[in-house]
Amino acid sequence: MHFMMSVKRAFMVNCAVFAALLVSATANAAPSHGLAMRGEPALPADFKHLPYANPNAKQGGKIVHGVYGTFDSLNPFIVKSMRTTVRGIWDVVFGNLVFETLMMRSRDEPFTLYGLLAEKVEMAPDRSWVEFHLNPKAAFSDGKPVTVADALFTLDLLKDKGRPPYSSRMKQVAKVEQTGERSFKLTFNDQASAETPILIALMPILPKHATDVETFDRSTLVPPIATGPYTIGEVVPGQRIVYERNPNYWGKDLPVTQGLWNFDTVQIDYYQNATAHFEAFKKGLFDVFSETSPPRWNTAYDFPAVRDGRVIKEVFETRTPSGMLGFVFNTRRPLFQNKKVREALAMVFDFEWANENLFFGSYQRTTSYWQNSQLSSLGNRASDAELALLADHAQTMNPQILAGTYRAPKTDGSGSDRSVLRKALSMLRAEGFSLKDGQLVDADGKQLAFELLIAGDAGISGQDIERLTLAYKSSLARIGIELSARNVDDAQYQLRKGTFEFDMVVTRFSSSLSPGAEQTFRWGSQSRDLSGSFNFAGASEPVLDRLLDAILNAPDQTTYIAAVRAFDRVLIDQHYVVPLYHLSERRIARRSWLGRPDYTAVYGPQLPAWWQEEIPQ
Repeated sequence: MHFMMSVKRAFMVNCAVFAALLVSATANAAPSHGLAMRGEPALPADFKHLPYANPNAKQGGKIVHGVYGTFDSLNPFIVKSMRTTVRGIWDVVFGNLVFETLMMRSRDEPFTLYGLLAEKVEMAPDRSWVEFHLNPKAAFSDGKPVTVADALFTLDLLKDKGRPPYSSRMKQVAKVEQTGERSFKLTFNDQASAETPILIALMPILPKHATDVETFDRSTLVPPIATGPYTIGEVVPGQRIVYERNPNYWGKDLPVTQGLWNFDTVQIDYYQNATAHFEAFKKGLFDVFSETSPPRWNTAYDFPAVRDGRVIKEVFETRTPSGMLGFVFNTRRPLFQNKKVREALAMVFDFEWANENLFFGSYQRTTSYWQNSQLSSLGNRASDAELALLADHAQTMNPQILAGTYRAPKTDGSGSDRSVLRKALSMLRAEGFSLKDGQLVDADGKQLAFELLIAGDAGISGQDIERLTLAYKSSLARIGIELSARNVDDAQYQLRKGTFEFDMVVTRFSSSLSPGAEQTFRWGSQSRDLSGSFNFAGASEPVLDRLLDAILNAPDQTTYIAAVRAFDRVLIDQHYVVPLYHLSERRIARRSWLGRPDYTAVYGPQLPAWWQEEIPQ
């Protein structure tokens, strides 16, 4: 009753709250060295280096990375092969080795950018336009300078032939114009949000003189000309790529690059399965292994290199939200269009049994998409501002979710908790299913059955996926439901995932301290039928679209937190995923000769800031 009264009261002020959300954010009134989504950049205009980089790091040497999968393209900006583009060329983990953005994101702030290709930026107080001033030293790897003509060419090309989100960002632009010898201005239309200028600053600049417009949207293995610190030295299709430091890199003296890009050579090797991947690391074939499997972390690191100190195991504290790893229901399938069916199926997964018997009790259960941060709805009763945003939709939601007391279902850990299974079965019966000869069938006598598509890892080892699948399959079978797993090669997996040809997949939705436009491509109606988007669940709910607008246009931190928490509550209530788990730490094994900064960024260890401390023996 309390919540229904609160909803009605909140609804009365809904219009007023939305008006407040649409008030323009405070922004720079003059050319600045940085852009922050909210507030001001943490670093002053005369900063010398990023806090997580060591400007005195040793230069030289070689680092080899190993990844799972394959690649068939060197173009990261097109739809074709977007999930099989080579790693490193444009990469949040290994860094943007070849292509660069107008401004560089600091990994030690929620969402702040500093000058790179653009040395200065100016933004309207109402964020209706942004103007970039190119660095006069900026140059491509062939020595030609970066010009305004290159920038305008790139923006136009990505608008027509680029993949989301690059193409969709340009749909928010009303006009692009040159304003000086090295400056250009973008004026936005009514589709833009307060985040749009920041996202535009994360666009690359391609060389007009060395880009074929006609063939741009085709996959290619021809090394590109770009502005980054490395050029491509060797390409072995699907197996290996080698990046060589550009001795004439134009940006080597910039504050944002001090202490980064320390190796002369960066090599990335590809492995066809998870077992081969880890065995290669044990043999010393590559140098850094980010461990996602607690069983392996606890039992498999007894090889000689660990015992004699050549490999070091390190644990880093997590200071970012948990994100959401889970089995994702594809609601484009008729079976999964019923929220109550999704909720019941999610209830059957026995996390307590899996955590204890498969993972040494290492994991915490995930319920919220921003768990372990102030953006999470867990433990927080929905405020009047949230209820105003939710409006009538709040009346359809689980009251526990609104109260902040909801948690993912908990079992007795036996693997067959009858009370939980009975509850799930009761819910499914209420939706028209019945048990017949040991099978749960619909009104037409068809068994409730679905397929899990798996391949490689999604921030989770292949062996762990198999273990989890078998455990979930066993639990479902106890109430007459059939789960089958289809293991496909990486290329087929990426194709089917990109065209939404699956019943269920395992996916990790990472979460930052500044969620924004990326959420549109995961949960917005506009991305539901957009091939290559990350809307794997097929979400298309008006309330989610409304909340996305609120997130993107929140004028201050208080209203922003309210919008994200309300969004979190709706995602939880919709049961788009079977929530799995998360670690409160990040685990990395590395060669002892690798050096790294003492300070770790908010977003975790940054590999571009590592260096070769000594010559490997």
